[in-house]
Amino acid sequence: MKKWLELLLLTGLLCLAGGCGSQSGEEESGYRIWYVNQKETRLEYEYKELQAKNTEGLLKEALEVLRESPWDDGYKPVLPENVRIESYTIEHNQLYLDFSAEYMDMPKVYEVLCRAALVRTLCQIPEIDYVGFRIGGQPLMDLNGKAVGLMNEDQFIENAGEEINAYKTADLTLYYANQAGDKLVSQRIAMEYNSNISLEKLIVERLIDGPPFEGAYPTIPEGTKLLSIVVKDGICYVNLDEGFLKTGYNEAENIPIYSIVNSLVMNTDAQKVQISINGETNRMFRESISFDTVFEKNEELME
Repeated sequence: MKKWLELLLLTGLLCLAGGCGSQSGEEESGYRIWYVNQKETRLEYEYKELQAKNTEGLLKEALEVLRESPWDDGYKPVLPENVRIESYTIEHNQLYLDFSAEYMDMPKVYEVLCRAALVRTLCQIPEIDYVGFRIGGQPLMDLNGKAVGLMNEDQFIENAGEEINAYKTADLTLYYANQAGDKLVSQRIAMEYNSNISLEKLIVERLIDGPPFEGAYPTIPEGTKLLSIVVKDGICYVNLDEGFLKTGYNEAENIPIYSIVNSLVMNTDAQKVQISINGETNRMFRESISFDTVFEKNEELME
């Protein structure tokens, strides 16, 4: 019961993370620096100019500004004074922040607001598209014991005051390999899921877990990690780690690719899919399929 209540509360806070401040209707310049309100219930922002000219300089400056007191007395910095950023790295447009152990002392609801503020602020910086959180060198884990993973600002839901629905239901048709490994077979799965998890992420994670019923076989090697996923202009961008390149079940080379593509196109608004490995598309899948391709649904592979 406690975990259920925590999930409901976290869902509401992520929705409230879309709140905005300093909105006078006039054009503002500079970067939006996100803060938490004094009641610690939502995020607000102020525009501030940053002077640095390159990515690392802007990052250092933004992290310093995030600790400063905002102009509005109704806001306060999101990072507690005792929480330190021990180090950071930027790889392939992915920023990894490594925090001191005190990060875990924050109340969980406040931690979610802190995370949302950091992601929304730092993803404005050129060459930073995603932010990952580590504590003492280890990935930040969610309430279910899974790594939170890379985040971008699109993952924090805007909310205009409508009622918050903590869970949604989905009737999915997912595609796995047949016994011969040369065709895709479908399995229909009805699921209830947290509304703060995108449907696209849910689909790929279920494919990684493998088929829930007999009569189908896994298409993605065990242990593969989904680093990020986002839909823009009808294209779903799926960023996986190196695990996807390993040899898994004995299937044709195009089956893992179109397991993902067909499952996403058939269940979401995405019309095409771009797959990358650690943010890179200049890679080959099993020496025959280039990731520098925008894939479309392939019905010929479906039984």
